Amino acid sequence: MSEWGETQLSRIAKLRSGFPFKSSSWVDDGVPVIKIANIKDGRIVADGCGYVSHETATIAQEWMTQKGDILIAMTGYVGEIARVRSGEKYLINQRVGRFDFLDDAPVIPEFFFYYLRQLEVRSLLETMARGSAQPNLSANDVAKLRVPVPPLPEQRAIAHILGTLDDKIELGRKQNETLEAMARTLFKAWFVDFEPVRAKLEGRWQRGQSLPGLPAHLYDLFPDRLVDSELGEIPEGWGLGKIQDFCESITSGGTPARKQEKFWQGGNIPWFKTGELNDGPLLDSEEKITEAALRGSACKLWPAGTLLFALYASPTVGRLGLLTSPGTSNQAAAGLIAKKSVGVPFLRRTLLEARDRLQNIAVGAAQQNINLGILKSHPIVNPPECLIARYSLIAAKWDDQQVEIAHESRTLAQLRDTLLPKLISGELRIKDAEAFLKERGL
Repeated sequence: MSEWGETQLSRIAKLRSGFPFKSSSWVDDGVPVIKIANIKDGRIVADGCGYVSHETATIAQEWMTQKGDILIAMTGYVGEIARVRSGEKYLINQRVGRFDFLDDAPVIPEFFFYYLRQLEVRSLLETMARGSAQPNLSANDVAKLRVPVPPLPEQRAIAHILGTLDDKIELGRKQNETLEAMARTLFKAWFVDFEPVRAKLEGRWQRGQSLPGLPAHLYDLFPDRLVDSELGEIPEGWGLGKIQDFCESITSGGTPARKQEKFWQGGNIPWFKTGELNDGPLLDSEEKITEAALRGSACKLWPAGTLLFALYASPTVGRLGLLTSPGTSNQAAAGLIAKKSVGVPFLRRTLLEARDRLQNIAVGAAQQNINLGILKSHPIVNPPECLIARYSLIAAKWDDQQVEIAHESRTLAQLRDTLLPKLISGELRIKDAEAFLKERGL
């Protein structure tokens, strides 16, 4: 970096906090607003964002995101960074900062984004945050950061290499979203909306024909009438059951004593917390425990294919994770092992479909949690086993693809995280980085 020189961040961009919406501005639907919790891992995660009316949005139009904007969390998740991709249109809430680049900035935004993504820069930003209850990042303090200034061609090359890896990761994420949408759409059509049954009822189906997602010969497995039940209308001949009816076992996790070093030091058994559950495949955990911890605590070693289900703290209740290798969790999660006749794909979407109702139960509880008893006995529609098995057979290939893509994305992320500090510091120069990627087929 000494070869390149450096400059103060204030000579590159000005950090400004977003629009201070009033509490009365929030509505249930309208123009989406990005809050600090939506800034995560280099991108905008829109789940749980707020909304304001179109009239309010007009007043705050200056704070509508534009392609290439670099955002930062200035409170709470201090130092989390996001870059706005094309097509993303959100308003920016206060305490979400946006870097407005100067016309004569010696650093391009794409390079600056990766500078900010370095772990040591994130740690430095966290130390700058002030306040006891809710530490806040000051724009004036951020302006004092020292930023390396490579020649512009090297800046562009570094941003291109790291951006290519991020683009591949983003593509994998979107592919997994598509695969999950396919699986959930089919589940909803068969087991929630009962589309095949309604097609028969309304005369939209004749023998030898098919509807999207279901070959004609499978329509014989669906009745042509709906009947009333405790859960509303269900197909004639179908029953009502409980979540435990679909499981070999439902057990909770545990936390080994933190004071026992032998439970944690040198451990290689994945131990997941509910904050790590993301409704998708679980590849690795932030913490690991030892064999001694399994013997000396309430932890249970669950096999690959176990579904972890968050029990505590609405709205976290109902968040899922799929173990891709044997693992454990803390007591805030339950491990559900599907019956072979049911299959993981069917149980997984059954739990996702039940999430809203279980969260409503949690909201009404004193601690906003649910327990194993509530989860086990939660009522659900119980279709014929042949249809359940057929669904799991179809959806399993989509689930397997999700796991494969998740592994590929993790490998790409590890490559990016290895290269990033070396490229930004000048320790690794472009020719070496290009050779590094070529060796790995990228």
